[in-house]
Amino acid sequence: MILQSLCDVAESLYARGYATGLTGNLSIRSDNQIWITPTGESLHKLSPDALACISLNGDHQNQNRPSKEWPFHAAMYSIRSDLNAIVHLHSIHAVALSCLETLDPINPVPPITPYYFMRVAPLALIPYFRPGSRALADAVEAAAASHNSMLLRNHGLICAGYSLSEAIDRAEELEQTARLYFLLRDENVRHLSAAEVSEL
Repeated sequence: MILQSLCDVAESLYARGYATGLTGNLSIRSDNQIWITPTGESLHKLSPDALACISLNGDHQNQNRPSKEWPFHAAMYSIRSDLNAIVHLHSIHAVALSCLETLDPINPVPPITPYYFMRVAPLALIPYFRPGSRALADAVEAAAASHNSMLLRNHGLICAGYSLSEAIDRAEELEQTARLYFLLRDENVRHLSAAEVSEL
């Protein structure tokens, strides 16, 4: 049942344009196993028997090859016992945001809406590393100690949660916040005050 839910969520993300082509990967933790979307396959029309299963150490538990990004999934689960789902997307506005040279490394997104702070913040900004590399996994692992949401430079987003729905909610909110950021760039924007953010 839980594996079908993962496939259903993957299909929904693809259908709504959060993932295109062969991009993006999702995983869930079940006991000491990680079920993750396979490498080289679209999130469109995935079936449970196509999912890869690995241990927290990355040892293969079935014949399917996991996403090349499995190292950061495993690293996050290893240091955060409260996480049970991870979503990595190359959604268009989040990727565009990640490419901006001028982002504040401490607060990459300005205080536009309360929902960003309730669902996403704090947002870690991860330097660029080759996708699938050990260096990327190490950087994500370090940030995961205090962040559920990350923006990978010139790459995309990672959002994690206690449940798959929580991780998806964070990813969707981050993408929509990035979209708002670009829609409002040339406008005179009212940002939330420090007191309003503190209240949240």
